[in-house]
Amino acid sequence: MTQSSTQDHLLEETLPTTTAVTAASNPRKLSIIPLVFLIYFEVSGGAYGEEAAVGAAGPLWAILGFIVFPFIWSIPEALITAELATAFPGNGGYVIWANEAFGPFWGSLMGSWKFLSGVINLASYPALCVDYIKLVFPILSSGLPRYGAILLSSLFLSFLNYTGLVIVGYTAVCLGVISLLPFVLLTLFSIPKIDPSRWISLGQKGVAKDWPLFFNTLFWNLNFWDNASTLAGEVEQPQKTFPKALFSAGLLTCLVYLVPLLAATGAIPLDQENWVDGYFADAAETIAGTWLKVFVEIGAVLSIIGLYEAQLSSSVYQLVGMADLGFLPQCFSVRSKWFNTPWVGILVSTLITVAVSYMNFSDLISSVNFLYSLGMLLEFASFLWLRRKLPTIKRPFKVPMNLPGLIVMCLIPSGFLVYIMVVATVNVFLVSSILTVLTIIWYFVMNFCKSRKPAIVEGEDYLE
Repeated sequence: MTQSSTQDHLLEETLPTTTAVTAASNPRKLSIIPLVFLIYFEVSGGAYGEEAAVGAAGPLWAILGFIVFPFIWSIPEALITAELATAFPGNGGYVIWANEAFGPFWGSLMGSWKFLSGVINLASYPALCVDYIKLVFPILSSGLPRYGAILLSSLFLSFLNYTGLVIVGYTAVCLGVISLLPFVLLTLFSIPKIDPSRWISLGQKGVAKDWPLFFNTLFWNLNFWDNASTLAGEVEQPQKTFPKALFSAGLLTCLVYLVPLLAATGAIPLDQENWVDGYFADAAETIAGTWLKVFVEIGAVLSIIGLYEAQLSSSVYQLVGMADLGFLPQCFSVRSKWFNTPWVGILVSTLITVAVSYMNFSDLISSVNFLYSLGMLLEFASFLWLRRKLPTIKRPFKVPMNLPGLIVMCLIPSGFLVYIMVVATVNVFLVSSILTVLTIIWYFVMNFCKSRKPAIVEGEDYLE
């Protein structure tokens, strides 16, 4: 037996053991319906946030973007997630994949990039929530009341996450159904007013195209498919559940974006400058009245709550996986005796979120996209290398392509990732570079601590 086949054999025997231990210690596992809505909230949470694509490039480009972009980005990312999450069904997701492909340095770097992008992205949600609430309570528009509202909403939402992933999952189901209802009504009331010729408009004359904003909007609304992989150790029968949940969440997400976009752009004469974040509420008022505007705003707040809970869960269980692999101290995997949740990870993630939640929203999104792009380039490389390095490991779901086809599948979205990074501002580049250097320093600090006091961190290797 060759060394490679021996490793493959050991890997196949070790993975079920690891999964069984996780199941024994955490009998309350996520089933498929809560997982579908957690993935849905990881990626989307509704049509809120897609308005800027119309403002940046006009209705036709926005519609084409939300039709075409899932095929060149979302589907490849979801397929890779389905294959690797079922082959390595443990908490940590993409951190495990990079570690197995290229070793601990790259696994640690992957974890740092993805975690930072996740918590920075998380920071945008309390601010968005307050932006909608201030329409009812104007006192929250600025100053100390706004900062206080952001802080209190962050703490409350984090406490909800502390109560347990199963509770968070079923909360996501309820939030998802309720937040979708305003768009169902918006679509129904739009039908008699739709003029299909409005869909082919390239935008108003004299309004310049803002392509960086357009592509950043598409990217922000349709990425993070792999985030749910960090919860694999908490999912009931992940080998069977993950592919089904990803497909269902993907179909739901595409419909949720496209249908309201067609309805609103077709029913209302184009005033491109109005198409900014939150415009769907104004469109609802124009189409059906103030009552639907209020309903859309309520749905937006509920959607943001779902987004926060899903993203925080992903970030927290990623930290659990990193602690298991030895990239973080073991305290990050310690769970609450009451709710079986990793409370240290929740606390640390919340503190970082609060610290950066007062940044400019556009700067937040650009920083998220840059760090996430770095992580995704490494993820694509890990996927391709694992196909070559471990060709015979058990893959309950396998992308039905050989290596050359997979390379082509990954090259197209990789080109887009490079574009996102190239158009980033100097400030975003500097911030991302500094954070990357700090994470590299952290890796070597952890190695030094392990060499001096091995008990501080106990790594878990899937091949040993």
